[in-house]
Amino acid sequence: MELILGSFGNVLTFQNLTFMFIAMTLGMVAGALPGFSATMAVALLVPFTFTMSPTSGLVTIGALYAAAIYGGSFSAILLNTPGTPSSIGTCFDGYPMAKNGRGEEALYTASFASGIGGIIGTIILIAFALPLATWSLQFGPPEFFWTAIFGLTIISSLSTKSVLKGFTAGFIGVVIGMIGLSPIGGDVRFDFGISNLQGGVEMVSVLIGFFCIPEMLKLASNPRQEHMKVGTISGSRESIVKAFWNVFAHWGNIIRSSVLGALVGILPGAGGNIANLVAYNEAKRAAKDPETFGKGNPQGVVATETANNAVVESAMVPLLALGIPGSPPAAIIYGALLLQGINPGPELFTKNAEITYAFMTSFFVVNIFMVIIGIMAGKYIFKFVTSIPTRVLIPSILLLTIVGSFAIRNNIMDTILMLGSGLLGYILNELDFDSGALVLGLILGPIAEKGFVQGIILGNQISTETPWIIFFTRPICLVLIAMSLLSACWPLFQAYRRKKKAAAAGGAA
Repeated sequence: MELILGSFGNVLTFQNLTFMFIAMTLGMVAGALPGFSATMAVALLVPFTFTMSPTSGLVTIGALYAAAIYGGSFSAILLNTPGTPSSIGTCFDGYPMAKNGRGEEALYTASFASGIGGIIGTIILIAFALPLATWSLQFGPPEFFWTAIFGLTIISSLSTKSVLKGFTAGFIGVVIGMIGLSPIGGDVRFDFGISNLQGGVEMVSVLIGFFCIPEMLKLASNPRQEHMKVGTISGSRESIVKAFWNVFAHWGNIIRSSVLGALVGILPGAGGNIANLVAYNEAKRAAKDPETFGKGNPQGVVATETANNAVVESAMVPLLALGIPGSPPAAIIYGALLLQGINPGPELFTKNAEITYAFMTSFFVVNIFMVIIGIMAGKYIFKFVTSIPTRVLIPSILLLTIVGSFAIRNNIMDTILMLGSGLLGYILNELDFDSGALVLGLILGPIAEKGFVQGIILGNQISTETPWIIFFTRPICLVLIAMSLLSACWPLFQAYRRKKKAAAAGGAA
């Protein structure tokens, strides 16, 4: 406790606060730009921290990382384009809120939710770093396979209009994710003889195209329509009050989403792109009005933003405790630690305890400042975006999507795939296919495939005749199987309950 309290003194210096403020501002801008991921932002900042002290360098990087994840909500809400993969789920209800004249409320809701999710994630990081890191090591290929399967069963809950269309969209996403070399055998799949496709598709490019291009095409088809309603709220104070109650009047959603984000974050290889979709689905299932999700329900924004910001801190758990990065930005932070002469692992909590606890407690300060900056900036960002004429907005956004998709790997094929996925997204939207299902398939398909193949290889060491038995004998696998079955059957249970209520209401009448 003395170390934790003393670490606040190390963080709250004028120099560190200045560095953190600058990093948060840059992080929000980077997160809001389509294609400019948190990983890229952290990677660009690391060289500037070489001349800083270890504490200053780490708190600056941590501030940028957290702010970039939060910044992705700006473009998700205002442009229906996830600035980072962690903001995919925020599009589902954030953009409808903005189109219905509740853009400021949505931005402030995301700010409060991000802050509280980050603070809860920090508490989990400080309190359970070593135990949770040890638990995460028990996850092998079979467990990752069933985790991906559990995620794919969410399609049945997301696809409220048509489960068949939902699973079809999910299958399309899985197929897109399989383009390129197979993760184990190295076989080339679906490259159509194009060598640039052998490296696979860049997920961020596909997501930019899939979410952004359809909206731009809709605007172009009717350029006189407004991008979104400005709303009837007079002043931002009322929006802030509404956003505050959207978040703090629903503690069940906050705690559930934070815990889900923390659990996903500590798993090496997982991240906010999975956590925010899982949290969104669980919020929808627990809600009394699930039919309003996807139409502008603030609880959808609360769930996704709370979860993806809890991932930021929880991804530090395996890094700090065991030296295993839990996310791509955490891998870059791992390199930054080594450059500072600090070896991640158990000795961090003994030899370098002051630096370690200063880094962890800095997230408290970052998340509080992040909410303040977000609320101050949200009003002006919303007014700026809503005041841009459609004739200027469409080419500007298209330019950003093209530059952003190209800049990820400096590959023109990524830009072509972005435009192609945008056209596919437009067609699927017009046919009422579920966009969330395709995204789930794209993200979780490769994880499931890799886990399955590696699991079979491990199973061969147990039994060459029945190598698949490894997927049904490990304790965590059995828990995940039960969760997958429950998740897949949940929509059937809800339909039965609604039918029963309707019958009871008809009988009473």
